[in-house]
Amino acid sequence: MSPKPSNPSTRTKSKRPAVRRTGNRWVFPAVVAGVAALGILAVVLTAAGDGGGSGSDADAVQIAAEVRVDGVALPQYTTPARDNALGRPAPALGSVDFDGRNVEVGGATGSPYAVVFLAHWCPHCQAEVPRLVAAAQNGRIAGVPVIGVTTDTTDAQPNYPPSAWLAREDWPFPVLVDDANGSAAKAYGLGGYPFMVFVDANGTVVGRHSGEMSESDLAAVFTALAAGKPLPLPGTGASSSTK
Repeated sequence: MSPKPSNPSTRTKSKRPAVRRTGNRWVFPAVVAGVAALGILAVVLTAAGDGGGSGSDADAVQIAAEVRVDGVALPQYTTPARDNALGRPAPALGSVDFDGRNVEVGGATGSPYAVVFLAHWCPHCQAEVPRLVAAAQNGRIAGVPVIGVTTDTTDAQPNYPPSAWLAREDWPFPVLVDDANGSAAKAYGLGGYPFMVFVDANGTVVGRHSGEMSESDLAAVFTALAAGKPLPLPGTGASSSTK
């Protein structure tokens, strides 16, 4: 695994469609209510424009001032054979996109979804992003919303800033920007880059994967997630370490 650079700069269930677009905002419809006894939160995700923002890189938010976490953090991912996060509620995160507009993700949305954690300097993330884009363009992950989370951002490392990188790759999904403490990544138990967390319609974690995944494996996993079936996750792929 590639070493991490030395200076790295968490309600009510809904039956509505998992994602819709209103004006220039992406919205995960859900009924926003108080925190349920089990800590599962309904979610509204709003992100300006395709790819989480369209502002200039000079004005773009690369590191959020703060990330709000509601719910219990997931245990750190270590091995797919013993993933203690399975069956637990996905924490709700509140932050901003590259344009500084509010984004919230996590909890129960009435539709399955995937949260993809990316570090701009990670070569394995740079290899995985085009696969995700191609899978989306080819309709191989249709019906399952994807949310990117840019984390571990630092201008001291290559491929900075992440907003320009994802724009170059035609990233079609909303983006949530992590803070300097990696609060979003820690809440989801990130174990290596890239890192994917798969959540069912009830807000329950049904799978996590660390490292690269082929487009065919992505298609199989997203198809199973959309159908509510067990995920055919491959073994841990090539990844960049968080250590």
